Amino acid sequence: MEDISKRCKVVVLNGGRLDFDKKLDFSDLSAIADVTKYDDSTPMTSEILARVAGHDVVITKEITVPSEVLALFPSSVKLICEAGTGYNNHDCVLARQKGISVCNVPEYSTDAVAHLVITFILNISCSLIPQTRWIAQGRRDNFTDKGLQHPHFELDGMTLGLIGGSGCIGRAVTKLALALGMRVIISTRGLRPRSDLHPDVKVTTSMEELLHRSDFVSIHCPLNSETTSLIDAAALKLMKPSAFIINTARGGIIAEADLICALRCGTIAGAALDVQNVEPPGPDSPLYTAPNVTLTPHIGWKRLQTRQRLIHLVAQNVSSFLRGKPVNVVN
Repeated sequence: MEDISKRCKVVVLNGGRLDFDKKLDFSDLSAIADVTKYDDSTPMTSEILARVAGHDVVITKEITVPSEVLALFPSSVKLICEAGTGYNNHDCVLARQKGISVCNVPEYSTDAVAHLVITFILNISCSLIPQTRWIAQGRRDNFTDKGLQHPHFELDGMTLGLIGGSGCIGRAVTKLALALGMRVIISTRGLRPRSDLHPDVKVTTSMEELLHRSDFVSIHCPLNSETTSLIDAAALKLMKPSAFIINTARGGIIAEADLICALRCGTIAGAALDVQNVEPPGPDSPLYTAPNVTLTPHIGWKRLQTRQRLIHLVAQNVSSFLRGKPVNVVN
């Protein structure tokens, strides 16, 4: 590998996506390289080539680098580091053909995302969101002897299904769900003998079984050609009418139009979505106003401590690459 460590030049293409509050410390990165950071969050495609010119390492956060743009990257670029878990926004095959390594940061937000999943479940079970909505609208019905007019239930003994839940986030969610007295079903492609499973955890290769049995379904698989629109109309019809779906992974894993139809028709009880097909959804999206949807703006990774950990781990990725011992390479 060419030695680029002495005068390594790193460019953060869209630093505003990471450092939107100007509270992050990039000193771990600047200690090992000369860093250029652009403070917008969504650069124009035409700006990307100008920004990467003369740099050895390119850092991105959830922006798509079109293949036709990547094809024109200068030979100086040796590493693209996606500051996050998902890397479907990069053409990894083309990058490899150009001699560019692509790496990600797979475990920086494990606890933060797991906590968000459980927060959604807790909010749904105590009808927190619809209760506060009604009060904000001036309605006082639920204070009267009419009783609660929203689903309101305990979680003990309920079943949480984790699609692709054998990764680090899925394991963290499982631990928290068990502490709440829930049962857990984890879907996986292949079964491996395990002696460490909790009695209330089941691993299955049948997503159909998971959808049929679960009171909550939480998505934890990556977005790729096999998982795009994995949860479509047919999958949603397998769920209980009382069940809720939670997505903190990638929006494209759910066929959004099918989900909207299922929510309107009562095929399922509701959804909590931290990710969407397009972020933000279009101004006319029914997701904004659907009474049985909790919509958040991809906040799972945005806690300050989570983002600072991300910068630290990005610096470790870059440092390892410069020392000829690359880590987290996905191509």
